[in-house]
Amino acid sequence: MTDASPAPQLSGEELVSGLLRLLDVDDLGGDRFLGSRKPGGVGRVFGGQVIGQALAAAERTVPEDRPVHSLHAYFLRGGNEDYEIDFRVERDLDGGSFSNRRIVASQLGKPILTMLASFHRREPGVRHASAMPAVPAPEELVNERELRRRHLDKLPKSQQEFVLRQRPIDLRPVEPERWTSAKRMEPVANTWFRSMAALPDDPKIHRAVLAYASDMTLLGTCTLPHELRWDKGNVMSASLDHAIWFHDDFRADEWLLYACDSPWADHARGFNRGSIYTRDGRLVASVAQEGMIRPIAPKA
Repeated sequence: MTDASPAPQLSGEELVSGLLRLLDVDDLGGDRFLGSRKPGGVGRVFGGQVIGQALAAAERTVPEDRPVHSLHAYFLRGGNEDYEIDFRVERDLDGGSFSNRRIVASQLGKPILTMLASFHRREPGVRHASAMPAVPAPEELVNERELRRRHLDKLPKSQQEFVLRQRPIDLRPVEPERWTSAKRMEPVANTWFRSMAALPDDPKIHRAVLAYASDMTLLGTCTLPHELRWDKGNVMSASLDHAIWFHDDFRADEWLLYACDSPWADHARGFNRGSIYTRDGRLVASVAQEGMIRPIAPKA
C-alpha cells in the first residue's frame, strides 16, 4: 500500500528559514566554501540557488564597506541536487575603491558555474534612473501557485506535483494569462515578488535572496511570442548566463517589481532583461540573461 497523503504544508517562516540555510555557505578555510543541498531537491539544481550561494561565498572575502555592485555568471553544466556544491574564490583585486572576486562552483570535481563579482566602496555621484512601469498593486493580484492550482486539470499529472511545490518566494504576476494561456503574447512580463516571511536586517542576506529570485520568471519572457511552453513539453530550456547590477539598497521581504522584457530570440537562444523596483519606484537592480530555448517534439 502506498501513502497518498499530501506533503505537509510549511509556514512562510519555515520556508524562509530553509531558504536562509540554503543560501548560507560553510567556510572551509583558504577561500573555499561549501553550499548545502536543497532538502528534498530532485533533478537539476535551480540556477538562482547556485548564484546566491556563489555570491554569499564571495562576500565572505570582501570588507563590509564594499557591497557587491555587479555579478556576471556562466552556467557550464546542470547542477545535480544529489550533491553539495564546492565554491572556490580567487581574490583578483583589492584596490582603493573596488574589489573583484572570481568564483568557481563545482560538483564531483567538475565546474558547473563560473562567476565574476565586483564590489565598490560607496561614494557620492550624479544620479538618474528609469521610471517604474504603472502596474496594479500586489494586493490586487493572485500568487502564481494559486493560479496554477486553478488550472491544474490542464497539466499532465507528471507536472502537477512540481507546479504546486511551495516556494519561499511569493510571486504575483501582473499578467496572469502568461501562466495559464497558450496564446502568443508580447515578450513582456511584470511580477511582484518578496520573501514569504521577514528576513534578518543584514543587507547581504537581502542581496542573496534577490539573486536567488532573479532567476525566476526571466527566461520564460522570451518564449511568450512563440508557441513554446514547458507544460506542453515542446521546448528544451536552460539558462546560459546571468548578470545582475545592484544599484541601491532594498529589502527582499518587501514587495519588489520585476519588470522583464525580451528584445531578441533566434538560433535556439533568447535574450531577456529585467529591472527591479521597490514599491515606491526606486530602481534597485538590473538583470540580463540569455538562455537556450530549443524547440523539440513533445513526447508521446
